[in-house]
Amino acid sequence: MSTSAPPVGPADAAVFAALGDATRLTLLATLGTTGASTATRLAAPLPVTRQAVSRHLRVLEDAGLVRTSKQGRDVLYAVDVEAVAARADWLASVSRAWDRRLDDLRTRAERR
Repeated sequence: MSTSAPPVGPADAAVFAALGDATRLTLLATLGTTGASTATRLAAPLPVTRQAVSRHLRVLEDAGLVRTSKQGRDVLYAVDVEAVAARADWLASVSRAWDRRLDDLRTRAERR
């Protein structure tokens, strides 16, 4: 049984770098809860400008976590559920690897 973590590529690093900002985490959580929205609506409850929200959304889009679509003149942002699920799966596999290592360590400590 392998206890190594799953491989990490540049796309994974971009995702976790994008999630390393509180505003972007808030935006992703909001989109996940409320569904597709415009930058203007997303900015309303936040202490940042619409332009700042647009920049944060662009980072999330570049990382593949958010996708855009046009509705009339509005740009709608929505969570790319498959991309988020893939990263959740990756995190779960890392967690399982650590759980196995900790179980092995516990077993060794109990034998002593």
